[in-house]
This record gives sequence, C-alpha cells and structure tokens, in this order.
Amino acid sequence: QVQLVESGGGLVQAGGSLRLSCAASGRTFSSYIMGWFRQAPGKEREFVAAITRIGGSTNYADSVKGRFTISRDNAKTTVYLQMNSLKPEDTAVYYCAIHRGGTIREQSSYDSWGPGTQVTVSF
Repeated sequence: QVQLVESGGGLVQAGGSLRLSCAASGRTFSSYIMGWFRQAPGKEREFVAAITRIGGSTNYADSVKGRFTISRDNAKTTVYLQMNSLKPEDTAVYYCAIHRGGTIREQSSYDSWGPGTQVTVSF
C-alpha cells in the first residue's frame, strides 16, 4: 500500500512563496493521478490541484489558479505544489492523496491521505 508524507509547510508573510512536497512510498506512483487538498480551521477540506500520471494535464481550484503550480517527478515518486503570491486565506493544513476514480475535485474520489503539512500566511 502506498504511503504519502507531505513536507515543506511553514509560516510565511503574505505575498511570499512556499513549495510543498509529497513523497510516496511504493513503485506504482506513476500509475496514479495525484491531488492536493487543504483544510482551514472550521472549514471542510477543499480541492486545490491535481495532476495526471505523467504530468501532461493539471487542474486547479479557481482560488489558486495562476498562483499555484502542481508538478511531479515520477523518478523521485514525489508530487510538488509551488505556491506563490500567498494570501492569508491560503492558511490551512495541506494534504496530498491518490485519485482512485470519480470526480477529480471531490475528496471522496481520493484515498491514501498523508498526515498533512501546516501552511500559515500572516498579514
């Protein structure tokens, strides 16, 4: 079973950047569509971005389009989320997960969730 571990979160000022990583165990990483989600305090987990198996296609939430970039390195079994022009409303715990079928933006379509990494954007 594939296990995912996120890293790269932290505290950053508004307008700054962070790069999140999601490292996957197992040799079947390149078989999976991967997604990033986030959950802010008191809110439901929401879709951020997804990327196809060889990175040929990406999908973004409207709230991050133009600021965030999802990418992957199948040789390193890692998916990344480059976050630029960060805003205080981007503050959340960020999770990566494996897409198992269904609507790409629905969290119910994913499993094998990592433990998450905290991103805090200050004013």
